[in-house]
Amino acid sequence: MHLPESVAVMEVSPRDGLQNEDVLLTTEQKLQLVDYALAAGSRRIEVTSFVHPQRVPQMADAEAVCAGLPQRADVRYTGLILNERGYRRLRETCLDEAGLVVPVSDTFGERNQGQSVSDAVAMAREVIRDGKLTGYPVQVTLAVAFGCPFQGHVPMSDVLAAAESLLEAGPVEIALADTIGVGVPWQVQQTFTKLKSLAGDVPMRAHFHDTRNTGIANAYASLLAGVATLDASIGAIGGCPFAPNASGNIATEDLVYMLNRCEVHHDLEMAALLAGAAWLEPVLGKKLPSTLLKAGDWPGDLSADA
Repeated sequence: MHLPESVAVMEVSPRDGLQNEDVLLTTEQKLQLVDYALAAGSRRIEVTSFVHPQRVPQMADAEAVCAGLPQRADVRYTGLILNERGYRRLRETCLDEAGLVVPVSDTFGERNQGQSVSDAVAMAREVIRDGKLTGYPVQVTLAVAFGCPFQGHVPMSDVLAAAESLLEAGPVEIALADTIGVGVPWQVQQTFTKLKSLAGDVPMRAHFHDTRNTGIANAYASLLAGVATLDASIGAIGGCPFAPNASGNIATEDLVYMLNRCEVHHDLEMAALLAGAAWLEPVLGKKLPSTLLKAGDWPGDLSADA
């Protein structure tokens, strides 16, 4: 297995990044964060989620955020949805695609969105089919694919069974999420390799949390297995509010450092990412987990070893 020549990065700080933070940003501040991502070269950004505002108050202004987004033909804005109601709300906005989240653990599904795995898969299949019929892109992410905070181990067979059923409906992309940051590189590479055999030409995406310091290593392992897009969050902010101790997406700047040193092409610029992370620290009122924000970039040249 070899690393790809290039990879896309989806910036998730405006949604997955902010949803687990205690500080509630204003709509204007969220749009400023989007501007930092755009300035860094982000061309795919998860900007919000369409969920109940009492459950996730950080996302209560979803429609207002969408209304304020800079209209860019070269940028793909996406929003997260958990059910058909969220899908209908999203379709009334300017967003370019819908991102479904489907749990692969019944206990997590019941606590996170009030659905069993089978019910969530059935709902998702209907939404995906509607997207196909109306020409609207719908992608899907399997949550807690590498471990559940309540159930514990999630059998790979459960992940693949849900993926196969969802792929039959025709999503534009399928992703696996390490929602609580328990996955390890061998597990990640094995799971994505098997998913690839089911997905065929459907692109794969990976979403990792760095809760247990394995996020960047897992990202590397997923690339070896054929993943085309990686999620990341400026400053490493975020996590899942419905999973105990599930803090920390991988930092976009940390991921870009790894990609740069591995000579994997992407469209992001380090200095602009660090500027965005530096802006976020006083806004959130805390030190951010990003290691590059602490240590800085390193311009060491690997070309002499070629």
